[in-house]
Amino acid sequence: MQTVAILGAAGRNGDAVARAFLKAGWRVKGIARGAKASTLAPGVEPVTADAFDHTALVAACAGADVIVHALNPAYDNWAKTVMPLAENVLAAAEGAGATVMIPGNVYNYGTTIGIDTKETDPVNGDTEKARLRIGMEAFFERAAREKSVRTIIIRAGDFFGGPRPESWLDLMILKDLRKDRFTWPGRRQMVHAFAYLPDLGETFARVAGKREELPFFATLNFRGYAVTGEQMHVAAEKAAGRPLKRAAVPWAVLRLIGLFNSVLREVVKMSYLWRVPHSLDNAKLEALIGPEPHRPLDVALRESIADLKLDGAAACAKGSASSVAVA
Repeated sequence: MQTVAILGAAGRNGDAVARAFLKAGWRVKGIARGAKASTLAPGVEPVTADAFDHTALVAACAGADVIVHALNPAYDNWAKTVMPLAENVLAAAEGAGATVMIPGNVYNYGTTIGIDTKETDPVNGDTEKARLRIGMEAFFERAAREKSVRTIIIRAGDFFGGPRPESWLDLMILKDLRKDRFTWPGRRQMVHAFAYLPDLGETFARVAGKREELPFFATLNFRGYAVTGEQMHVAAEKAAGRPLKRAAVPWAVLRLIGLFNSVLREVVKMSYLWRVPHSLDNAKLEALIGPEPHRPLDVALRESIADLKLDGAAACAKGSASSVAVA
């Protein structure tokens, strides 16, 4: 049995990836800090460690064949945390002789991102978060070249799904579902990239099984959903089983609030992604693993509504029943 160590196993990405590796028959060690270690998915072996503690993280990852770097530092503190975490993850991978796998995002392409973006398209560091992600990935690419530490980045759009909150879905798009309201942050005819975390988690597990077929540093695009606001609205109505009123995000108001709220200020800085059409080309991924795991959008939304209890007890019970049927 192969072993995977999930860093940030109590987070949204980490939880989904841990469940997928368990289903695929791996031994899963969930690395989490403090009390979070008691909240991991059933079957995950909890290991308490602070990822900022170099020695503790190396010890926690000992014996792992794969290390998934799903740590999610505070959104307003990336400048101080992204590289220290990367350095500790690399040390842990070197110590264990493990492959590093990282959930990537579309930030690297900056404001010039477009439709069907490929792994080979040029990056654009015209935002701070883009520069940080570009720098972090370059760090692992150098380690792959100079130290033979295999690293695989699977890039995806905005994450949603699973039982862990704080995605665009529950914080904005369907936060007022009980009031029969659908809120879209951008232009309704513009294509936006999303990734359903259970599908992305399965992708991680399948790629891990084929990791030695890849070069020591590889990036793969997960397409997920490339949908407009209108398409998302239709799917949400189908998932909820009723019409939903339209609402928009008051970005001007959020920009003012952001003057006093550092997290919201960072969110506003990245709001260009709701104004620039974008999607990811996954041909390279599918050449490796075959068809990308992909639930229909309305099914993914129904499962998400149930998992996060966004629509009351009756609707959640209905959603859970649908989820079982799909699985």
